[in-house]
Amino acid sequence: MLFYTVMKPLVQVALRVFFRRIEVRHRERLALPGPLLLAGNHPNTLMDPLLVAINRRQPVAFLAKSTFFKNPVSRAILQSGNSIPIYRRQDADTGPATPAQLAAQNEATFGRCYDYLGQGGTLMIFPEGTSISERRLRPLKTGAARIALGAEARYHFKLGLKVVPIAINYFDPSRFRSDVLLNVAPPIVVADYAEAYANDPEAAADQLTEAIREALERRLVITRDAAQDDFVQQIERTFGDHLNPDDDPESLIDNFQLSQTLLQALAWFEQQAPERLETMRAQFHIYLDCLRKYRLTDSALDEQRRGTVAGLLNLLLGAPVWLYGGLNNYLPYIIPSMIAGRATKDVEFVAPIMLVVGMLTFPLAYALQAAAVQHWLTHNWALTALYVLSLPISGFYALGYWNTLAARMERLRALRLFRRTPAVGQDLLRQRAALVAQLEAARVAYLAHR
Repeated sequence: MLFYTVMKPLVQVALRVFFRRIEVRHRERLALPGPLLLAGNHPNTLMDPLLVAINRRQPVAFLAKSTFFKNPVSRAILQSGNSIPIYRRQDADTGPATPAQLAAQNEATFGRCYDYLGQGGTLMIFPEGTSISERRLRPLKTGAARIALGAEARYHFKLGLKVVPIAINYFDPSRFRSDVLLNVAPPIVVADYAEAYANDPEAAADQLTEAIREALERRLVITRDAAQDDFVQQIERTFGDHLNPDDDPESLIDNFQLSQTLLQALAWFEQQAPERLETMRAQFHIYLDCLRKYRLTDSALDEQRRGTVAGLLNLLLGAPVWLYGGLNNYLPYIIPSMIAGRATKDVEFVAPIMLVVGMLTFPLAYALQAAAVQHWLTHNWALTALYVLSLPISGFYALGYWNTLAARMERLRALRLFRRTPAVGQDLLRQRAALVAQLEAARVAYLAHR
């Protein structure tokens, strides 16, 4: 339980720093008393269980594939985090164990799960069985349902076990300071499947697995393939403010609902009006190509004249703080992304590597900098403490300043374009207005036929 006594507070801080916003919808369902079996989708490897663990007060045990336990370092980390090994058939080819031995080991694993749930514990399982960073839900394996039904059967279906599906939606899974939405479904009472289990345990497991799948699907953004996902995300990034003008800046649910609606509308138009959809798609890509040509974003067209003297003054006065924060935080900030880029090409592993490396680089860099400042400059621990306190504050300021500066540079490029070649600027505005009108007409047509 080392994770919950020592590491959990550190991981909470690290995740709050890594993500700009972590939103839990229906948090009260995640706070239900045990025994609970949490069943989630699995798009981002280590991030998924960590996000769930920091948002539930009671300890959570996890099932992890047995290959992770072969390395002594990862085994120690997993065991300290209350993880239980699960032995998969495909793992029989990577080690000395035979399929029969793996089955026996899994029976023992199931027994440990029954014991843990019988004590009122909380267990998390990812029924997809693997982690791939795509906005899709792969076929669910029945292991989670079998464990839930087996635990209830051991206690004659009087345990009170509930399955809580958790849909994890990342808005940019590998990017620092992105957003994530945990969309928690209503609990499924396992005892409701007692009669089905008595008649046919395998059929009962299939029914419970299907209930979990349906709960997750309703709360996930699910795309058909990479091309569809890319197209929808481009529309969201470009026209999100136009399509969702009443977006609540304090919540991610409006963004989630917009994504779901766009995907549903896209599927409807592919069936009902494919020619109209292809025309819109072509015009949209022409518009994006024009924006890229002039190094602009859609929002810069609206904000070109919003730059004020006060905004420019803030940038000038803030430049020294930005420089101070950037210089003091650059190495611990850039090293995690460099290591992640060299360590893996799989998107689902990038964020966990960045998180773990960042948990090492920032404390180490701050400690070394503090020692150097104390030894060479201040010779005063109070002043050194103030310097250390300034490091994360100025680091966050530098990041925000850079984003503000980048947005202002885009506005200046747009303003220069409109002044030097007003015909080009007006043509971009006409293209944008035509696309927004078409998207609005498409939305009305889709809603009318829902």
